[in-house]
Amino acid sequence: MSKVYFASARVKKWKYADSMPGKLERMLKEINLSAHFAKDEWIAVKTHFGSEGAHRVVRPVFLRKVVDALKAIDAKPFVTDTVRIKGLDYLEVANQNGINSLSVGAPVVLGDGLYGNDNIMVKAGEILGEIAVASLIYDVPAMIVCSHVKGHIQAGYAGAIKNVAMGGISSSHRHGGWKCGRGAMHTIGEGRLIWDEEKCVLCLQCEEICPLEVIEFENEMFGYSEDDCFRCGRCTRVCPEGALTQPEDDERFMKSLSEAAKAVLSTFKPNKVLYINFLTEIQPECDCMPAADVPVIQDQGILISDDIVAVEQATIDILLRAKPLPQSAADETERQTDILFDLTKKPYLIQIEEAGRLGLGSRDYKLIEI
Repeated sequence: MSKVYFASARVKKWKYADSMPGKLERMLKEINLSAHFAKDEWIAVKTHFGSEGAHRVVRPVFLRKVVDALKAIDAKPFVTDTVRIKGLDYLEVANQNGINSLSVGAPVVLGDGLYGNDNIMVKAGEILGEIAVASLIYDVPAMIVCSHVKGHIQAGYAGAIKNVAMGGISSSHRHGGWKCGRGAMHTIGEGRLIWDEEKCVLCLQCEEICPLEVIEFENEMFGYSEDDCFRCGRCTRVCPEGALTQPEDDERFMKSLSEAAKAVLSTFKPNKVLYINFLTEIQPECDCMPAADVPVIQDQGILISDDIVAVEQATIDILLRAKPLPQSAADETERQTDILFDLTKKPYLIQIEEAGRLGLGSRDYKLIEI
């Protein structure tokens, strides 16, 4: 049975030790980082930089606590994410969201290069075959995965598995294109966008949100570059009339997330990856979107484990006990029993079940409260 450490977001004493940064410090001492990482070892602190307009990421103060704890054992940490928009623009987004070398106390670098195609093909499983793992993550000997827990329009739930699977994989491969990257998870078959002219109201939101600027309307007709598109699906998500779609399969997508996570983690030796789930500012959508809605669930706290499946199961169990926040998207749903499922209707538990089946960890855990 895996151990999962938990610190509640509630603060009942007005002292630093009971603050969330203070509790995180204590958790990092309790888990004994020296048992996982060595002196002078390079360690990736993997997080999500967010987007311009999406500010509810793991806050820099928490990343700094992780970095400082690693420095205290004489390790050499750096903070990283993989490219989602143009590399230099993404570093500027990170800076706007407060993530830079001064705030986190360590270098902030891109895991797959400025162009997002610095990666190495790794065997991934029955669905994906092979997948392009970011070269920096492939090469680094150790990692701490800092995940902002939230909803997700396609995954339903986004935590450590999604962070490792999509965050450790490039958008595309230098030669294989999107079929070797995240796009292989996002869609099925050729993944071509389907435009319904009769439904389209020419609001142009799809064109505006495209991170690669490959969509254009000429003479009020939809068009895009199939070769350059990496199938992120943002355009289909923002279409208010459902005029733009791409082929999807929920079960396949959830299982492919677990396959990709296993591919990324296969590049590390045992006991070299830790997972920290931040159950804070739990919004209904991914941090890659150009806006952040109000949280749908009150802040719950922080979870740490060396078992990705256990930390995800513990997270879900906590979220299932939570109540929807008033004046949020969750407050507008009918059932309000499984908040993230009610918001998206996505069977998100499949990704955790599949990760367990693939041997990434155990859904049985012991919760240790700090």
